[in-house]
Amino acid sequence: MVAPMPHIGITDLFWLFIVFTSLQPMVKQRLLEASRRKLIGEIERRRGSRVILLAHRQETMSFLGFPIVRYIDLNDLEEIIRVIRLTDPNVPIDLILHTPGGLALAATQIARAINRRKGKVTVIVPHYAMSGGTLIALAADEIVMSDHAVLGPVDPQLGQYPAASLLRTVAEKSKDKLDDETLILADQAKKAITQIEATLRELLGGKYPDSVSDTLATMLSEGKWTHDFGITLDFAKELGLHVGSDVPPEVLQLMTLYPQPVRRTPTVEYLPGRRVAERRIEIGESTAGL
Repeated sequence: MVAPMPHIGITDLFWLFIVFTSLQPMVKQRLLEASRRKLIGEIERRRGSRVILLAHRQETMSFLGFPIVRYIDLNDLEEIIRVIRLTDPNVPIDLILHTPGGLALAATQIARAINRRKGKVTVIVPHYAMSGGTLIALAADEIVMSDHAVLGPVDPQLGQYPAASLLRTVAEKSKDKLDDETLILADQAKKAITQIEATLRELLGGKYPDSVSDTLATMLSEGKWTHDFGITLDFAKELGLHVGSDVPPEVLQLMTLYPQPVRRTPTVEYLPGRRVAERRIEIGESTAGL
């Protein structure tokens, strides 16, 4: 005897619609993550390298719609240092940068970790790597930019004020017309410029002649341009930076898989497991015991 078909009413259809609507973003996100991991694996196999991607997107809150801008932070620092340690020095690293910059401490420590690495590090800039992103790029053995990509100055910013502008304000006005807060900020600005200039000399030393590294360190840190000034590929070459333009097409394809997200996604992403020169880990291989 055949059992009668259950009756599906309007209420049941409504709840099925709610469940489907709730699951759809999750399924879409999982498919997007799988596509990214697959493409990262293809780039690694083709270039024989370890790929790290540091990408910051402006996210939108799903309810109120206010933009949340993401920057280089201490979590990014910890993740990148962790993956550098998991990578054999004989395995080159391709670091893909897509960032407006961020916390000076985090960017400086990432740059130093890259600068001190024995193996080769190539920074690839498909679109932009400003401020702290430029600082990280300058630490690499090789910088590769797309034709329309830009780097930027690394002059320090104190809150909403450029450090260089604070110093000029103090120099042009009488001290009796300045309040204590401005004088304190100016003191901090002078120290910040000195520190970042010294860091640039440290990162550029050995890659460029002393005269070139000194000029670059001063020019990029002194506030010669506005902080959002774009240093194009051609202008970077004019400044004396060693940059190339051979960006792998797979990298540009990878960036299309990082749309402006609604939900938070990892800003540092890489395939798990240690990299050694004589053995490459395939996608999906167990990393237990590493």
